[in-house]
Amino acid sequence: MEEKTAGQQLREALLTQRKNGWDVVDETRSQAIFDYCEGYKAFLNRGKTERCCVDYTLELAQAAGFVPLERGMELHPGAKVYRVNRGRGINLAIVGSVPLDQGVSITASHIDSPRLDLKPTPLYEDNELAFLKTHYYGGIKKYQWVTIPLELRGVVAMKDGTVKPISVGSYPGDPLFTISDLLPHLGAEQAKKPLGEAIPAESLNILVGSRPLKDDEGSDRVKLAVMKLLYDHYGIREPDFISAEIEAVPAFNAVDIGFDRSLIGAYGHDDRVCGYAALKALLDLEGVPMRTCVCVLADKEEIGSEGVSGMQSTFFDTFVGDLCATQKVPLRVCLEKSFCLSTDVTAAYDPNFAANLVYEKHNSAYVNYGVGLCKYTGARGKSGASDAGAELVAYVRRLLDDQGVLWQMAELGAADKGGGGTVACYMANRNIDTLDAGVPVLSMHAPFEVVSKLDCYMTYAACKAVYKG
Repeated sequence: MEEKTAGQQLREALLTQRKNGWDVVDETRSQAIFDYCEGYKAFLNRGKTERCCVDYTLELAQAAGFVPLERGMELHPGAKVYRVNRGRGINLAIVGSVPLDQGVSITASHIDSPRLDLKPTPLYEDNELAFLKTHYYGGIKKYQWVTIPLELRGVVAMKDGTVKPISVGSYPGDPLFTISDLLPHLGAEQAKKPLGEAIPAESLNILVGSRPLKDDEGSDRVKLAVMKLLYDHYGIREPDFISAEIEAVPAFNAVDIGFDRSLIGAYGHDDRVCGYAALKALLDLEGVPMRTCVCVLADKEEIGSEGVSGMQSTFFDTFVGDLCATQKVPLRVCLEKSFCLSTDVTAAYDPNFAANLVYEKHNSAYVNYGVGLCKYTGARGKSGASDAGAELVAYVRRLLDDQGVLWQMAELGAADKGGGGTVACYMANRNIDTLDAGVPVLSMHAPFEVVSKLDCYMTYAACKAVYKG
């Protein structure tokens, strides 16, 4: 073997060595990566909405021995508990061997994704076509949501207290829906508009029918025919839409991308890719962890983590507080000793848009280089960021290196070119040391996003390392 020069030795000792992850992992770990991602794709297909994610999470958790956390119950080391937040979020925990006054190890993700929500009065007819009016949720490029197949998922809450689940488009043979666009032959004026203005928000109306009701001479016969179908199948009337929560989401499942099948294309990677990693890491823990481990799957991050199911609510505090009450430990004492890995996606460097100067190459996350650690997110002068301290970043570096996790440091774009937020600042506001980490994503917030299987697995491995401490 040729002896290394003094320069080569200095280079290895002093400079950052960046390597594509596939050049680092062996065959055994490569197989583990592909196996893990099959479970993740199933999670995506079952979890098209936050409610669906919670339902599937419950199935997996209960099969792994988790039980509902009830106030007053005795909890011993190794106990597995969960609590659901109004069907749209869930917290899970495994009680550790050391007291809760030593803090807990937390992963916090969100399971809501950008989408189209039906308006409270959505159904209307125009020129004998029936449509559903929508209000977009989260940051989307509106033009990406036209002319793609859509399905409807959600619930209708009736005045008598019953809740009817709605799912149209997810089963074989179901009809699908779409939003029409202007043909290019007539779109000369539309083409002159900026991308953000070409499709107005109020034109995101979903086509749902065209067949008029026979034996009726009134107006809106197509609308009436659609409403009759909904009544026959679900027992709902038009006023029931007022207390409905129905989402239009892309009607395609997760698929492998590339000849080598190294990537996954799907709707909802942001942030179900990290939510699944955190959940799966908790379910796969063996034995009793030293510190109590908590997995948070929250709602409403895409609109600021507001509301009772968002990270700004006290649901998390109540959950951990009830854990602390079993050991007579004040919540504040537990939180100040805790650590949170805010697991949310980051932007992957896309060479197709390098000329836009929206990325800063030296501080971008790259596909296949592992989980991306973000010291801060926010926008402009780090506005809205928690900005983790140097000591905390050093702790996470050591933790991941000791567990053989491939990682990289990243920012979400170049300075003054955008930015974004996560739940990190809301965890930090609770006096919890918090650092962002997640999977780099191509085409983030699009109806069809792309991630690397290797990066998905390394995020899972990072969550597992945090739980192990």
